[in-house]
Amino acid sequence: MQRIVVVSNRLPFTVAQEQGEWKFKESVGGLATGLSAYLDSLKSGSGNEEYLWVGWPGSTVPDDMKGQVKATSLENYHSYPVFLTLEEIEDFYQGFCNKTIWPLFHYFPVYAKYRSEYWQQYEKVNKMFCDTLTEILKPDDTVWIHDYHLMLLPKMLREVMPDVSIGFFLHIPFPAYEIFRLLPGAWRKSLLEGLLGADLVGFHTYDYMQYFLRCVLRILGCEHNMGQMLIGDRIVKAGTFPMGIDVKKFAATLELPNVHKEQEEIRRHIPDSKTILSIDRLDYSKGIIHRLEGFETLLDQHPQWHGNVTLILMVAPSRVGLDQYDAMKRHIEEMVGKINGKFGTMQWTPIRYQFRTISFEPLVALYSVSDIALITPLRDGMNLISKEYIASRSDATGVLVLSETAGASKELGEAILINPNNREEIAAALKEALEMPQDEQIRRNTIMRNRLSRYDVNKWATDFIGDLRSIRRSKSVMNARLLSPRVRDSLLETYRNSDRRLLFLDYDGTLIPFARRPKDAKPTEEILTLLQQLGEDSKAHPVIISGRKKDNLEEWFGNLPISLVAEHGAWVKEGMGSWRLFKSMSNDWKEKVQPVLETYADRLPGAFVEEKEFSLAWHYRVADPEQGDMMARELVDDVMEFTANIDVQVLLGNKVVEVRNAGVNKGLAATQFLAGVHPEFILAIGDDWTDEDLFKAMPESAYSIHVGLARTHAKFNLRAPRDVLQLLSQLKDLRT
Repeated sequence: MQRIVVVSNRLPFTVAQEQGEWKFKESVGGLATGLSAYLDSLKSGSGNEEYLWVGWPGSTVPDDMKGQVKATSLENYHSYPVFLTLEEIEDFYQGFCNKTIWPLFHYFPVYAKYRSEYWQQYEKVNKMFCDTLTEILKPDDTVWIHDYHLMLLPKMLREVMPDVSIGFFLHIPFPAYEIFRLLPGAWRKSLLEGLLGADLVGFHTYDYMQYFLRCVLRILGCEHNMGQMLIGDRIVKAGTFPMGIDVKKFAATLELPNVHKEQEEIRRHIPDSKTILSIDRLDYSKGIIHRLEGFETLLDQHPQWHGNVTLILMVAPSRVGLDQYDAMKRHIEEMVGKINGKFGTMQWTPIRYQFRTISFEPLVALYSVSDIALITPLRDGMNLISKEYIASRSDATGVLVLSETAGASKELGEAILINPNNREEIAAALKEALEMPQDEQIRRNTIMRNRLSRYDVNKWATDFIGDLRSIRRSKSVMNARLLSPRVRDSLLETYRNSDRRLLFLDYDGTLIPFARRPKDAKPTEEILTLLQQLGEDSKAHPVIISGRKKDNLEEWFGNLPISLVAEHGAWVKEGMGSWRLFKSMSNDWKEKVQPVLETYADRLPGAFVEEKEFSLAWHYRVADPEQGDMMARELVDDVMEFTANIDVQVLLGNKVVEVRNAGVNKGLAATQFLAGVHPEFILAIGDDWTDEDLFKAMPESAYSIHVGLARTHAKFNLRAPRDVLQLLSQLKDLRT
């Protein structure tokens, strides 16, 4: 039976001690409310699907009560608690989460605190979650980790359970590179690597996903192809999944008698006034002060609305005790008093202000009777309030004024979208909303409501889990190409029983990982010893077939009993013989092409040109990755146009653009070693596009192996150079 394990900072309930007894109170709002509909559908569905929710229960629990809390959590709530101390909560949650990540990711870097004790506690708590998960996870579980509190957890879990299916979803914005880089270097690198431990990393909007991919490229140097990244020996995908709401729940709630009473009570208190609803929790990212300024500007500029419009300002307590929040609460209350004093009369109070949390049914009633919803966060990951307002308008009337910097704005384009920083723009939007004809309101809201109904919270969760499981299936297909124990045994047995053995081995990326500069990728003693021992076998003929210059290969391997192929086949050295050209070639073209490559190298710091006898290589591995990729494509276009009438090839490789003589490649060079020999065992191993010619030239009986998990003409894959060396070591042990 499949099981989804949801992991978040908080469980969907809070454990609290009241009059000596431990009580469980279900949470309202946030992730708990968002996911409840989906998880309930798993319980009531006909499929073999279970779920377990892992998180902190909301309070410190004494040791003698942990067993009871754990048992009740499992039995009644499908939950498994992670217990934290007051100190851990303080530096992890109040510290790193709320004083570092929250302000920075919401573009308030001036508020961010970079304290090492916060980071250390963040690491510790993520490790505690990892330890808890390793106790309870089953091999076929699907793990869905949520939000910024647990960004290190995917990698930690991957290291101890490498085959488990892991998804991560970020519910807040992911910032642009220039903001994210404000984190200390080790922290930002660890956070990205932590997220890349997941198989699927989800975001609310395309912009957030692109910011994440750009940070991965610039900080870790990992490129992506349509959101997919090769991280070590794994494929990691980044995707966009805008979170929805339970639209049917809002429609059903509107029919409840209690809601009808609430609606009548609200109308009784504000009988002859248009109502503007502003509802948010207390947070500097929500732009509440800016809304008040915009409302004040409306009343300043349009006195005809005096006495005819009322702003209902609902502010929910949040992070009480933090200086910034306490100061903001005072500021809000001062502005409310100022505006009410400036414009109010005995018969009219412009702003009705309440600082409290409102329960679900009264909230739906408030949505349903408010003529306008003013939802203008300065930065917000999604903002479900805007969607809830539309879902609560059963007659499709009402106007939504929405910040263009909220993630929801990408889906709710029919709302009046505004810049939340500008009070005049807010005032103008309110005027437009107040004057909007009812038929136009219905037209806009009908479109948005239908869209929300199609992509509700169940669709959001189902799409994410579906993509995650699809990645797992794709991984299974790719892993099926990995050199399995059965195929490895067959390969070794064929090698043992053969008298003529031919081994074609690429160098960079195959025998040794890529280095920042080509000259730094010198062979290790392990590699040299291994090649020496393979070459001493009278039945074996190892061939290093590389894009390197012959001088490099001669310096490193010239005294070994092996053959060498340089510049992708331009130069060949058989055994201890002399170097010879594969075919007659000219390098006259180099003096025309080299200045072009040098010009591009001058324009890109870190790029350089490597001259070989019959080719030129423009390297940019140590250059700025984004600029390098862009200029590499530009260079390829320029050189291909420039050399249209010259017999050369222009190839874009792994952080290199190479220009070489046409009619030379590794496949053609390999045929020389195959001609007339009829080897009984052939092995070809390589890692990039230049090795595809080699694989295609191999006879059907050959064992061809691609290093990495990319698509290839090779029959099999190995994950990394270390696996290649392990295989060659096994072959070495079979020498005669």
